[in-house]
Amino acid sequence: MRDEQLIEVIERYLNGEMSADERDAFEQLRRENAELDTRVVEHQQFTGLLKQYGERVALEKRLNAIHEEIDVHAIAEEVTVHPSWIVQLWRDHHSKISVAASIAIFAVLATLFFTGYLSNNNSYTELSREVGRLNRSTTAIKKDINAIKNGTRVIAAQDKSRGTGFALTSNGLIATSFHVVNGADSIYVQDVAGRSFKVKVVYNDPQSDISILKIVDSSFRNLGQVPYAFKRSESDLAENVFTYGYPQDSPVYGDGRLTSANGLNGDTLDYEISVPINPGNSGGPLLDSKGNVIGIVRAKETRLEGMHFALKSSYLLNAIKNIPQDSLTKIPVLNSENSLANLTRQQQVKKIKPYVFMVKVY
Repeated sequence: MRDEQLIEVIERYLNGEMSADERDAFEQLRRENAELDTRVVEHQQFTGLLKQYGERVALEKRLNAIHEEIDVHAIAEEVTVHPSWIVQLWRDHHSKISVAASIAIFAVLATLFFTGYLSNNNSYTELSREVGRLNRSTTAIKKDINAIKNGTRVIAAQDKSRGTGFALTSNGLIATSFHVVNGADSIYVQDVAGRSFKVKVVYNDPQSDISILKIVDSSFRNLGQVPYAFKRSESDLAENVFTYGYPQDSPVYGDGRLTSANGLNGDTLDYEISVPINPGNSGGPLLDSKGNVIGIVRAKETRLEGMHFALKSSYLLNAIKNIPQDSLTKIPVLNSENSLANLTRQQQVKKIKPYVFMVKVY
């Protein structure tokens, strides 16, 4: 009997289309012929898989319709820099992802069947292995999405530039350097735990190289009282100072002295400091030994080795006063109580960590 005829007989048997006598004779033949019995079992498994697909294929049209509505490029841009979009995408479209996986499985089955690959004794073993691989792949995708939902994995995009910013208030008002965010399409800040938050610019002062940002991300939670205060008067020459920022992926501490009350060529906006400055430090806080913010780190003079500068805090305070009223829901109130004054340097650095951010520009 040819394979096509045998398959037709097996299908009649499985579909209950045989008469009682035919069925009894066929079952007797199965008991006597182990190869025939194996073919019946394998064909039953195969048709079971096809039946499972048939129950899902009705959803394919719905998947296609939703696919047409999705702006793939917009989703890709937002997902790569803001993980919460991935969570929302999974919540909205997880059923469609499942259908897509089912379609992939059926494509493999159909290819194997119509090429005759299922006609030998090893076919169902290979089929089982292929389905297993597809299921493992789908499971891995689901695990990745769940990891993102649980905050144990963050997807990062290639940012155009980076800097540092620090909290002015507990509700997400952040100071950084204007040159760090100038020309940005979008801006995110990342805290020491690796969580990213979308921000908007509420005020720019290009002349003083100051930019004030506001976290507008729904996942952001209040930071609690800012531990440092903001010094209004000028600091003294030779005063011990330190910085904390993101010239690299992990935060970096640096200390030194205030070496001049003025910047390059007598510029009164800046202090000159001996703290080493690298790309990525710009926008970070300059603090004195008591933990008061006395400036914003802003530049290294590349033409002269060892010359580093920070904008004086008085210009930052003026910029905060000049924020347009319609940019914020309420006037920002800066912390006037310094809780760092009586701490060791290690304790000071540990306490300011949650309030200093990496600024990522896209």
